[in-house]
Amino acid sequence: MTDDLDRIMAVMDAAFDPAWAEAWSRRQVGDSLTMPHTFYRLADERGGVPSAGGDAAGFTLTRHAPGEEELLLIGVRPELRGRGIGRALLERAFADARARGAERMFLEMRDNNPALGLYAATGFEPIGRRKAYYRLPSGQFLDAITFARQL
Repeated sequence: MTDDLDRIMAVMDAAFDPAWAEAWSRRQVGDSLTMPHTFYRLADERGGVPSAGGDAAGFTLTRHAPGEEELLLIGVRPELRGRGIGRALLERAFADARARGAERMFLEMRDNNPALGLYAATGFEPIGRRKAYYRLPSGQFLDAITFARQL
């Protein structure tokens, strides 16, 4: 798992803009992966499973609860965006969640997240909003939007 944690963190470091303070630390990711209902997937440049020891182009991190799954994180290296990697990762996450008995998948994102187009294209619909939920390093506040998708 250390090798996969290294690959997740390499994508995280590249994909998450520090201005939004959304990236998780290595410890946060590592700790989450020790929990029995937290799962991850890696993708290569074609959206498939990377070879052993190969670089990852993207990843998902999800948490399962009875009847539902939450997308905690998704990341794709910026230079590889627009190639269908994010969609492939989400489709695999949907299939994995269904196999675990989930009927719905949830996610939460900041209001101005550019991933909105990907989420809408893969069937997520907004179901709630938390006003001024995210506080940015600049002191600015942004709303959080909660989305759900039937599986």
